[in-house]
Amino acid sequence: MAWKLSATETAFRNEVRDFLARELTPDLRAAGRRCSGIFNDYEDAIRWHRILARRGWSTPKWPLEHGGTDWSPMQHYIFASELSAADAPRLAPMGTGMVAPVIIAFGTEAQKRAWLPGIRSGDDYWCQGYSEPQSGSDLASLQCKAVRDGDHYVLNGTKIWTTHAHYANKMFCLVRTASGGKPQQGISFLCFDLKTPGITVRPIISISGDHELNQVFFDDVRVPADSLLGEEDQGWAVAKYLLQHERGGAWTPMLRERLRRLRAAADAVFAQRHRDATAAADMALRLAELDCAIDAVEATELQQLRAQARGEPPGIRPSMGKVLGSELRQRITELAVEIAGPHAAIDVPMRDCEQGDMPLPEEAVFAMSAYLNDRAASIYAGTNEVQRNIIAAHLLAH
Repeated sequence: MAWKLSATETAFRNEVRDFLARELTPDLRAAGRRCSGIFNDYEDAIRWHRILARRGWSTPKWPLEHGGTDWSPMQHYIFASELSAADAPRLAPMGTGMVAPVIIAFGTEAQKRAWLPGIRSGDDYWCQGYSEPQSGSDLASLQCKAVRDGDHYVLNGTKIWTTHAHYANKMFCLVRTASGGKPQQGISFLCFDLKTPGITVRPIISISGDHELNQVFFDDVRVPADSLLGEEDQGWAVAKYLLQHERGGAWTPMLRERLRRLRAAADAVFAQRHRDATAAADMALRLAELDCAIDAVEATELQQLRAQARGEPPGIRPSMGKVLGSELRQRITELAVEIAGPHAAIDVPMRDCEQGDMPLPEEAVFAMSAYLNDRAASIYAGTNEVQRNIIAAHLLAH
């Protein structure tokens, strides 16, 4: 970490390490280590979430009055770094990190009381209804409709690429409540129970074999009018606010941990190739280049921490971090497949890699699964092409 910790920050880091050593069981560590997707499946993730909730650390970035921690930006960074280093399960951010900030910013007091406690405790699990079959990067073109009918909205349409909808009991959703004018006009933001009659969830199995994604269909679904967050037809402002949180956050802790695993895998492979000094030297150089690239991302993120501590708005920093972090993540997984060699071509679920008569190296099985899953890293949370347009527009305007 290119930042000397103060005595207070060092004490906080030690507190986090002690907590992880005490509470992070071997099976939870294994689940975190073997997660090749964006975040862990529900069963392992919710166990870890509830452990954090008992400690008061499940929603550290929330305001103190709603159950947050009042940590400094650097403490948040330390916390994320220690979680990654300890192989803690990666938690889905849809509730704690995405919809909760907009509930706090735009919700009524009744909505805050209704939704925030369940997110904090883990009793409620949320998914995001944004993308549609013809409305991905061009989100403003969405067509899923909500028509006001007395004390309800009636929803018809579909959402796609809905992560963990098969686990979720609640959804936050962008819907079209009016047409005409600019595409961004007439969009509203609804939060509702996913078990409402008329909702169908169908799985989408990714190329990596993971079931993270789904398509969700709405057929005359009636949701209460008080599901509306913010003003009717003004949901685009809410959506933009949420996307800042989706694209924010630190990439470096995860990248550092992936690189550490990559070095260990390379050492294990080349230890068996005593005469392959040239290939070993070439691999060492490529790993060093990745290390330098991570240093650059970290420097950018530390600058963002300083700016955040000064109260500056995020600006284009989330877009910059999204591009740099996601593409470096892809580079790491590409090299991991190369190191794994023929073992990476064997299609075995992570949970089965140590079973049978010929157990496979865990890192080799992980490498291909992570490689395939990470092809989407430059697409989700706003495609990198769109992020580059945002960055360019900002720089040209200034």
